[in-house]
Amino acid sequence: MDAPEEPLPPVIYTMENKPIVTCAGDQNLFTSVYPTLSQQLPREPMEWRRSYGRAPKMIHLESNFVQFKEELLPKEGNKALLTFPFLHIYWTECCDTEVYKATVKDDLTKWQNVLKAHSSVDWLIVVVENDAKKKNKTNILPRTSIVDKIRNDFCNKQSDRCVVLSDPLKDSSRTQESWNAFLTKLRTLLLMSFTKNLGKFEDDMRTLREKRTEPGWSFCEYFMVQEELAFVFEMLQQFEDALVQYDELDALFSQYVVNFGAGDGANWLTFFCQPVKSWNGLILRKPIDMEKRELIQRQEATLLDLRSYLFSRQCTLLLFLQRPWEVAQRALELLHNCVQELKLLEVSVPPGALDCWVFLSCLEVLQRIEGCCDRAQIDSNIAHTVGLWSYATGKVLPRHGVLAPSLWACLGDGEITNTAQSPYKKLKEALSSVEAFEKHYLVSITVVLCNESFHLLTFARRKKSPQKAEIYLQGALKNYLSEGWALPITHTRKQLAECQKHLGQIEKYPSSHKIVLPMHSFAQLRDLHFDPSNAVVHVGGILSVEITVCSQMPVPVHVEQIAVNVHFSIEKNSYRKTAEWLTKHKTSNGIINFPTEPSSFPASQNSLPALELYEMFERSPSDNSLNTTGIICRNVHMLLRRQESSSSLETPSGVALEEGAHMLRCSNVTLEPGPNKITFRTQAREPGTYTLRQLCASVGPVCFVLPHIYPVVQYDVYSQEPQLHVEPLADSLLAGIPQKVKFTVTTGHYTIKNGDSLQLSNAEAMLILCQAENRAVIYSNTREQSSNAFLRIQSSDKVTSISLPVVPAYHMIEFELEVLSSPSAPAPRGESDLLGMLEPHWKHKDKQKTGPFMVTTDHKMSIDCPWSIYSTVIALTFSVPFRTTHSLLSSGTRKYVQVCVQNLSELDFQLSDSNLVDTGDGTDLQLIPLNTQSQQRIYSKQSVFFVWELKWTQEPPPSLHCWFSVGFSPASEERLSVSLKPYTYEFRVENFFTLYTVKAEILPPPGTEYCRTGSLCSLEVSITRLSDLLEVDKDDALTESEDYFSTKLMYEVVDNSSNWAVCGKSCGVISMPVAAQATHRVHMEVMPLFAGYLPLPDVRLFKYLPHHSAHSSQLDADSWIENDSLSVDKHGDDQLDSSSVKSRGSAHSASSSEHKGLPMPRLQALPAGQVFNSSSGTQVLVIPSQDDHVLEVSVT
Repeated sequence: MDAPEEPLPPVIYTMENKPIVTCAGDQNLFTSVYPTLSQQLPREPMEWRRSYGRAPKMIHLESNFVQFKEELLPKEGNKALLTFPFLHIYWTECCDTEVYKATVKDDLTKWQNVLKAHSSVDWLIVVVENDAKKKNKTNILPRTSIVDKIRNDFCNKQSDRCVVLSDPLKDSSRTQESWNAFLTKLRTLLLMSFTKNLGKFEDDMRTLREKRTEPGWSFCEYFMVQEELAFVFEMLQQFEDALVQYDELDALFSQYVVNFGAGDGANWLTFFCQPVKSWNGLILRKPIDMEKRELIQRQEATLLDLRSYLFSRQCTLLLFLQRPWEVAQRALELLHNCVQELKLLEVSVPPGALDCWVFLSCLEVLQRIEGCCDRAQIDSNIAHTVGLWSYATGKVLPRHGVLAPSLWACLGDGEITNTAQSPYKKLKEALSSVEAFEKHYLVSITVVLCNESFHLLTFARRKKSPQKAEIYLQGALKNYLSEGWALPITHTRKQLAECQKHLGQIEKYPSSHKIVLPMHSFAQLRDLHFDPSNAVVHVGGILSVEITVCSQMPVPVHVEQIAVNVHFSIEKNSYRKTAEWLTKHKTSNGIINFPTEPSSFPASQNSLPALELYEMFERSPSDNSLNTTGIICRNVHMLLRRQESSSSLETPSGVALEEGAHMLRCSNVTLEPGPNKITFRTQAREPGTYTLRQLCASVGPVCFVLPHIYPVVQYDVYSQEPQLHVEPLADSLLAGIPQKVKFTVTTGHYTIKNGDSLQLSNAEAMLILCQAENRAVIYSNTREQSSNAFLRIQSSDKVTSISLPVVPAYHMIEFELEVLSSPSAPAPRGESDLLGMLEPHWKHKDKQKTGPFMVTTDHKMSIDCPWSIYSTVIALTFSVPFRTTHSLLSSGTRKYVQVCVQNLSELDFQLSDSNLVDTGDGTDLQLIPLNTQSQQRIYSKQSVFFVWELKWTQEPPPSLHCWFSVGFSPASEERLSVSLKPYTYEFRVENFFTLYTVKAEILPPPGTEYCRTGSLCSLEVSITRLSDLLEVDKDDALTESEDYFSTKLMYEVVDNSSNWAVCGKSCGVISMPVAAQATHRVHMEVMPLFAGYLPLPDVRLFKYLPHHSAHSSQLDADSWIENDSLSVDKHGDDQLDSSSVKSRGSAHSASSSEHKGLPMPRLQALPAGQVFNSSSGTQVLVIPSQDDHVLEVSVT
């Protein structure tokens, strides 16, 4: 693009990591709208939907608007997203056609050619509308003409790429609406471009990562690419996604280092094996450490440089996410990992340099956390930082006085060292003299006083002050005892004993405590057996636990008491678990075996089980290469288990929890050498889960303790409420035939007594069938059958009583009953006037569809149970096995009613005694059946048709109210014990009497014998009235003259099969006299389009109703043709030209103003039963023309 002659001062173009948008065209115009644009753009968030199933996020888009230059467009191979222009905007306020043709169009063409040359398709043209400029121009066109020209010249099919911004500098509602529309479009296009280019960048990045096994692949190059992606996410304030990128880089580099240690090294790792020459520590005060980043980019960074830079970026993002304590956790892991990685890569490190790097890094992290948290937060989260204090103290202490001068000489530059509270300054002061070191060391060690007895003792020993060491160790021991740290307690006691021995105060060491020894030196737990075997028992039940203990003693030992400490817990809703549920979730057979190996841990009451470590390998699914390897601990839940708060610190929890705890005890047991079986019995009293924690054997003052019983051993106690469950035995219950229903009574904690019964309230449309003998099966709650019992059932009109047998608590009773529902089909809610069509899908509140056309009915019955004062409502759903439709058939004036019965069930039925009656007032109407068979078999998914002919002697009624019934029974049943009701179906037949016959005839052209394709033929339509005035004729279309009544009809000739072309008028309005044998004939010309036997076109009749006054202000929605598009031709024979019948889309705009306020007629289709087309099915032979080169024949 050519720059203007006098360039204006640049707009505030900043590079603050925002998406770049270039601006071309009128720079003065953009300068005027820039303040408003930059302020309004990020106000509304946009939903960002990304690929690969990632969750959408709401982001606020900001942009860095810069002047368009071709140099800004990305070149091939450029992987920098931050300098990538995501959108190009052209600004113009041209409102003059001549100016547009002279300058603006050429400028736009050059702009678009440059974009096309660089394959940039993300652009937008903004036309600013200014009313002030329009007033100063006399030869301008309306605004839409300039916009349309731009869209036609440049936008092609992308008309939305040209938007209008109206008076952007004014304060009006029109301006605000224009701004809102423009900003929405700008955000949408910017987000679309951003998503597209970011997706392409991610694909290229993945491709580069997949090449990591190829020779010459560089981790530093890949690091810069993926960090560019992290910068983009950080630019959008998506800090979590940015952190993921750095974590992936961290994991990738760590994996390569581990593989290098295993002998599988990459060539690029040699760059990181350089000797360490600087140990300045982490620098976390800079958001981006550009010096280290440039070292990585030039592939000159050491391992510590890469790790320091990577962690500084992770730290910055974690602080943005307000997770400072995770910084401390990650920092500790980083420091330990770096030490190991330096060893794996065999990097040369000067003595003491690594310790200084660790110390400085710890202080830098702690200082960074303190800078973003207040004192209250730091004090409440001291557990997260104490590890860093401890690690820093342990690293520096061994190096003091040995390498102080050399370490001092290589610590950083002066700018960093002189910073207030700098870790470098603290370390240099500590290394300057012994007194300064003691001062700083004691300040640091007070932070970890309660967790660092080793450093306290070492420091006191070096100062040759055992008195101070004893005081520090006493305080540390007190803290350990209060928090229950087993291993530090033992270690601190050992150190305290050494101090007191050195001071000659042996009597001060605590000696009056109970002797606690591990059990494996006395006996071993071999196995455990539950009775019942599933370890599930109800409240009040008896549970037996038998353990096998193998005594290690050579002689019999009398044990005063063997106790099992049981932990009781109530999980959410666990007391509602039934025995069936618990049994399904119990996989044990009741026997638990324990490992026989003795524990390798020291003799301590809090000793933990052995580590169960397993190797873990994770391979790539594409090339089966090793991605990740590691070690996992499978019993971490045992190692990290919290100690019971109520347990003693000096004795095992099994001894301390004697009062108020759940214990299984067995007293006065003699253990013989070898295996011994000991049985504990307990009665369950409270529902919940019981876990066996410890095993303790008391022999005099000595307690042998197994601190953790592993694998985990549990048993469950449940309490169950009485329940009643009713379910059908089949997949669905069929109405009309007996169906079996299963009743299940779960007694729970209720005991069924003599005289208890279930009271069932009978539903009106459902019967409960009482058999001569009914039996019930009684089960225990573990589904073990215990006995059978007879049921006594008494039934009345309203209530059915079922006497239950006497059954104890926690049992089940199962029995079956037969029910019978009414088979009648629900009556249709409304009858269609177009008889012969399928019946519509009816709906009502008591049924729903379960299949393609299945109708169901719910029957609710109330059941009163003896254990509850409330009634239980049971709903049984019955499916009507049949679907019935009806249709009206005509043959001239003769009428037939056809009923179709479709079997939707899986059973076959035998139909008999079909009957159809008219329940109306017509006494002279006869329904003559045409089905000769009295019985018919209807198979599954098949249909049977019944036909009756209607005959009458007087004027027929306007409608028929019909009642269809047919007897049915299952074809597979020999004989049922109960008589079945017939299936019934009720329907109405409206307007079934034939009023008009229509006859159509096509004649060939004069002088020819047959019709030919392409030749005009004559179509004669004859419409004949068959009866005089009837009640159904009295409507708005009926008019009365001096001699007769007449009605207006509209005919329409339609050929849906496209065999004929109707020439001239295809529809018209006629005045038909209401008299028998009155005939109206219509002549028109048609042209056959194909050769062969062609069916005649369809002739349709409608009633032509005048417009009613009630419709003057509201259109009739039931009309076949829209009222505002139908006009009346009052000339000649009142013919209506087909050209006056238009669709809504073409006629609405033209006729709405022409006929506005005029009353328009409407059409009403005549029912199919009132019109008989005698030409239906007639075909005409059409022969091809003689000069046709291609013969087309229609075969129907």
